[in-house]
Amino acid sequence: MAKRKREHYAELMSFDNVLKNPPEMRGKWRESVFKNMRPVVAELACGKAEYALALARRFPENNYIGVDKKGARLWSGAKTAIEENITNLFFLMILIQEITDYFAEKEVDELFITFPDPYPKSRHAKHRLTSINFLEKYRKILKRGASIHLKTDDAVLYEYSINQIMEFGGNIHESIDDIYSLQQIDEIITFKTTYEKRHLALGRRIRYLRFTLS
Repeated sequence: MAKRKREHYAELMSFDNVLKNPPEMRGKWRESVFKNMRPVVAELACGKAEYALALARRFPENNYIGVDKKGARLWSGAKTAIEENITNLFFLMILIQEITDYFAEKEVDELFITFPDPYPKSRHAKHRLTSINFLEKYRKILKRGASIHLKTDDAVLYEYSINQIMEFGGNIHESIDDIYSLQQIDEIITFKTTYEKRHLALGRRIRYLRFTLS
């Protein structure tokens, strides 16, 4: 397994759709990477980028960026994008804590956070991607009124996120405790990752928030 991860990482380093620590891209994603002026949408902690891939396939009119720190995970999504010739999806291998170093103010049109690590122990709450520390970073890079989407199976993270958003002064536009209990669901939250399929197979609820920070 370790050998395979090393091989995947080495291959990842050769992929043209993966950017590694490129601070020169800050403020230049449209003109230098995508070479168009379409909306920029990022998926944070994207893992194998199953969600970002689904979005990029379904909405070719947008530019997508999958962000994750682990190359072994990104390899799968980046390789799939190359094999399918998906040209509106790039990958950024960084720590999310550093996101403001790689995007200029108001450069991003929308964010997705799909099944992030819930960091269940309270002493690790600062690492949750909806903590106030992270919300402040998102507000800097997002256009005014831009939506952030959270999908999670974790009830504690869901409630924690609501509290953090409200404390931060954000606005919650949709709060759904069980999305598949609804008769009609917005298409953008129906794409299922491997993790989500596992959670559903175990009978877990899938929760969803859509909020803004302006």
